[in-house]
Amino acid sequence: MNTQTLTLEQIKEKCPTAFTAQKSPNTTTDRYTHIPTSVVIEDLMKLGWEPTSAKQVKARKNVGYQKHLITFSNPDIMIKGNEGDDVQPTVLLTNSHDGKNAFNFQVGLIRFICENGLVVSDEDYAKVQIRHVGYTFEELQTKINDVIAKLPNLVEKINTFKSTELTNDQVTEFAEKASQLRFSDSKSETYVDLNGLLVIERKEDEGNNLWSVFNRVQEKLINGTFNYGRKNRKARSIKNFNQDIKINKELWELANDYVLA
Repeated sequence: MNTQTLTLEQIKEKCPTAFTAQKSPNTTTDRYTHIPTSVVIEDLMKLGWEPTSAKQVKARKNVGYQKHLITFSNPDIMIKGNEGDDVQPTVLLTNSHDGKNAFNFQVGLIRFICENGLVVSDEDYAKVQIRHVGYTFEELQTKINDVIAKLPNLVEKINTFKSTELTNDQVTEFAEKASQLRFSDSKSETYVDLNGLLVIERKEDEGNNLWSVFNRVQEKLINGTFNYGRKNRKARSIKNFNQDIKINKELWELANDYVLA
């Protein structure tokens, strides 16, 4: 995951849909108010949130109005960890210009030692929405301040993950349940090399605490560095951001189950 700040021009290159000046003539009604995502991007920048990633879904129809994702981080907000295992909260903004989506804000994390992008489940951080109708900078500021105010709870949850020790059987069980999130659309259970999911890549991920196991599995599940299926094929990395967010949120929810167990 890129953690370098993007300029507006760079965002426009990667995600031109965010700058669409008019609403879609095909899928919106007269009541729909068009607010380009670029307006919200600039407003978030005024609040100290820097854009670090921009993507849009591939579309054959309604091109220029499709769903897109902009990720932001604030250089002044950091969760410090032991031995440099720092985590930076992120804000994930999704929108479309076809009248089907409001501005949606979700909370994510960048873990710096591996630059993995994590997404927190709605259970811990409910998704924030702002409708296009009546959008104001003041409302955005209030919503973002609410997100910041809840960050201590996120720090507490990460510390809980770190202090939760799993048995060897639980580690294997976690990896198995997590692997099936990647293949949830399959009609039958897909074989996955669980040992490959659990390989330790760095010393910060050693041990059986929930945070380490969660990060080992998450990194490989998203990046595709594991084998699966009867022919033992190597999985590909996930490119579709909708799938990326979905799996990340479900994986966080799965980790929560082991805290509550």
